[in-house]
Amino acid sequence: QVQLVESGGGLVQAEGSLRLSCAASGRTFSSYAMGWFRQAPGKEREFVAVISWSGSSTYYAGSVKGRFTISRDNAKNTVYLQMNSLKPEDTAVYYCAARKVDGIAVLQSFYDYWGQGTQVTVSS
Repeated sequence: QVQLVESGGGLVQAEGSLRLSCAASGRTFSSYAMGWFRQAPGKEREFVAVISWSGSSTYYAGSVKGRFTISRDNAKNTVYLQMNSLKPEDTAVYYCAARKVDGIAVLQSFYDYWGQGTQVTVSS
């Protein structure tokens, strides 16, 4: 079992930056692929970014590519999402997720564990 706890959300002005963190419990964190998803009000949850267990492979949604960076520190059991040049349309609850099988996956159904989410609000 893996427990995921997100932090770092908040209110920021457009063009600002935030860094989200996701702390994971469990000794097998380093073997999991980790992803970030988000859900805006009235919309379905969507894929944002994913990173392989080693950190050597990443993949981003087109809407965030070039602005967001996913990274991980396996020694700290933590995955990060650095968000720059934020836009009002980035406003959402952001969730991290863990996948027991390594590799790049964008579908929610491929992920086994989920955090509770952290709110990000971008004002114009």
